[in-house]
Amino acid sequence: MTALTASATGRPSPRLRSTLRPDRPRRPRSTLTTVLTGIVLVYSLVPLVWLVINATKTQADLFTSFGLWFGADFALWQNVVDTLTYDDGIFLRWFGNTLLYVVLGAGGATFLAILGGYGLAKFDFPGKRWVFAIVIGAVAVPGTALAVPTFLMFSQMGLTNTPWSVIIPSLIAPFGLYLMWTFSAEAIPTELLEAARMDGSGEFRTFFRISLPLLAPGIVTVLLFTMVATWNNYFLPLIMLRDSSWYPLTLGLNAWNAQAATAGGEAIFNLVITGSLLTILPLIVAFLLLQRYWQSGLAAGGVKE
Repeated sequence: MTALTASATGRPSPRLRSTLRPDRPRRPRSTLTTVLTGIVLVYSLVPLVWLVINATKTQADLFTSFGLWFGADFALWQNVVDTLTYDDGIFLRWFGNTLLYVVLGAGGATFLAILGGYGLAKFDFPGKRWVFAIVIGAVAVPGTALAVPTFLMFSQMGLTNTPWSVIIPSLIAPFGLYLMWTFSAEAIPTELLEAARMDGSGEFRTFFRISLPLLAPGIVTVLLFTMVATWNNYFLPLIMLRDSSWYPLTLGLNAWNAQAATAGGEAIFNLVITGSLLTILPLIVAFLLLQRYWQSGLAAGGVKE
């Protein structure tokens, strides 16, 4: 007699009751969490929606139409052309400067964080605890607190008003170093490194052939953090740069925005808004392209025993 038959008491067996019981809809675990998530989503999307809508308006429509609805004329393409060509195409120069700062600054910071984090996680040396304390302390110090001392130091070295005054400070990323330190300690088994060394693999070959692929999710995370921080960097270029030809996008758009307040200045708020929209597009593309590396890292961690 199978388990699906009735028991001696005439009641269905537990397996039969579970089979006959209709599936009940699952309730959300927490209504409060859902509501808070919805509020955060709206809070994050409303500025983006406002930016997209107002980038389609003319200068006049910005002041005569509702902020979250389109104006009388759809001027997005004309605004894009005017943004790219205004003042002899200075926006493209600012865009190139930002790319330079991101590639050298954020890329260099990520590379140094990878090397430092891997070395601190997998090698023992005297004073390692002190290094850990210094890194944690550096993470707690805001970058704005170091901006003025950095300016004074670079001024004595004659590097202010040059790209190096923005690139060199961007190479220091304490949070990225700490993140790669903790990630390397968990993602790379020590036994795997010992096996590679026993097979005659050198440290550099072991790092680039074995360890580096395992660190891909952490590398992408640090790269995105440093890239966003460098792309949106404003205060450091503000105090370091005087020549507008070396401005990043953040500083250049602020100069356009302040242009209306100067004597005889031209109000170009439609170009400021359109330029802001063009500024965030590379970040959105970078997140979409690098998202699969995050997903592959999470999947690899989910099947690990």
